[in-house]
Amino acid sequence: MWKTALLSEDGEALPRCSETFGIAAASTDSDPVRLPADSLSSWFAVYTTPRHEKAVARQFESRHIESFLPLYTTPSRWKNGCRVKVDRPLFPSYLFVHIERQDCVRVLRVPGVLSIIGSGREPSALPSSDIEALRSGLFRRRFEPHPYLVVGERVRIHSGSLTGMVGVLVRRKNNLRVVLTLDLIMQSVAVEIGIDDIEPLASGHRH
Repeated sequence: MWKTALLSEDGEALPRCSETFGIAAASTDSDPVRLPADSLSSWFAVYTTPRHEKAVARQFESRHIESFLPLYTTPSRWKNGCRVKVDRPLFPSYLFVHIERQDCVRVLRVPGVLSIIGSGREPSALPSSDIEALRSGLFRRRFEPHPYLVVGERVRIHSGSLTGMVGVLVRRKNNLRVVLTLDLIMQSVAVEIGIDDIEPLASGHRH
């Protein structure tokens, strides 16, 4: 059980115990530690208590743990009828940390963290190129969540900030979209893209 309590953005207390998968959260106290960001560091996916992604990201920041929480902007309506734009997690219940493997236990001590995604008891590192492409691409293109896909016409993005990423091509009215998938966490996002920015994965000519 965690020894420190954390309130959600809705004012609710985090659960004192939780069901986890992957590398489970530890039960010891955590101290603010600056983690090194060198060539030995890798990106890992962190699974959080639902709707606590931003709170966990703030906890990481206060502990000097490098993290990345992808957000997208969507319209919302308040109870008084006012329409506003809000930032929501692109991958609900997930965010990413850039750490050395030996520092995973420090991440697991953060309130709100349920597990680090991995195989068995080993955390699985994500391709750094995918995370860096997402970090740079979020500010240049429109992203939104998309149902997880495993089949479809696969294409490669060959220009722009997302160069090299592979996804599934879908059409929405007159727009082209590519659904990018992170298989490790079984999450997908859709990004609007031009026809000149993609090519079929299995052939040399452009789609």
